[in-house]
Amino acid sequence: MSAKDFSYNAQLRHLTLRQLRSLAALSVKGSVTAASNHLGLTQPAVTQQLRQLQDLAGVPLLQRTGEGMLLTAAGKEVVALAGRIEAAIADCQGALDLLAGRTGGSVHLGAVSTAKYFVPHAIAAFSRRFPKIDIKLTIGNREEIRDAMHGYDLDFAVMGRPPADVDVDVRQLGKNPHVIIARKGHWLEKDSGLNLTDLVHETFLTREPGSGTRTLMEGLFQRSDLEPIIGMEMSSNETIKQAVMAGLGIALISAHTVAHELSEGRLVVLDVAGLPIVRQWYVIRRSDKVLLPPAQAMFDFLGSEGSNYLPDVAVG
Repeated sequence: MSAKDFSYNAQLRHLTLRQLRSLAALSVKGSVTAASNHLGLTQPAVTQQLRQLQDLAGVPLLQRTGEGMLLTAAGKEVVALAGRIEAAIADCQGALDLLAGRTGGSVHLGAVSTAKYFVPHAIAAFSRRFPKIDIKLTIGNREEIRDAMHGYDLDFAVMGRPPADVDVDVRQLGKNPHVIIARKGHWLEKDSGLNLTDLVHETFLTREPGSGTRTLMEGLFQRSDLEPIIGMEMSSNETIKQAVMAGLGIALISAHTVAHELSEGRLVVLDVAGLPIVRQWYVIRRSDKVLLPPAQAMFDFLGSEGSNYLPDVAVG
């Protein structure tokens, strides 16, 4: 190591949390004024913290544009470092509370919206076994949970397809079959061996772009060089189910979301060649996310026993 490298590394040891938090706030808020309001500091104080941080880094961290203050590539690296440090501090606080007996620990679990039909049952079973552990559940579509996995707030997440742009550890949870549903009495209900071409004149009700089921449906038709008729986009599986039962159209959906309605005969599965499409449910955590004992226990529980709480569906 050269004398210059040693001096540079020694400088970085003088980084402070206040400096890192100032840069992180600026990256989110876009201006020093907004960042200072967010942090509860004066504008000159935040400006000073940013200037000191940039001096320590030795390279530009910010650039002023017509849209406000933006981070350089180096600035983005420092903000990513700040995220890891904040996560480590939170983990340390959780570990100290656990050791001091102030809490049984906590777990922050994320899940895509389709998984909400079974994840609460798995949480209930885990909570009966570990009643002192507090559990926070965040529900979102695939893009929202994938974006959350870029940070360190979630301990882990339940989703269908692991994000490709984050290094993750994965546990397989169980099968996730997707089917095309229609209202009871639909004119295609009793037909067998349907092809996608038989459905091109049907109106499809679908989730918003970015959701896992929307992406799956688009890929299914694209592979056959067909284009479905989209009647309505909805942000909720519940709304899609109600709309299908009302006769507004048909839908490709996870069978786990309609198990109850299928068993009661309020919805039917159309017999379409190539379906069900069987995907997998996974429990996923960032590879560099350190799990405290409560979170590790739940991660292991879902990986080994989570499939017991998947809805019982019989399709194809």
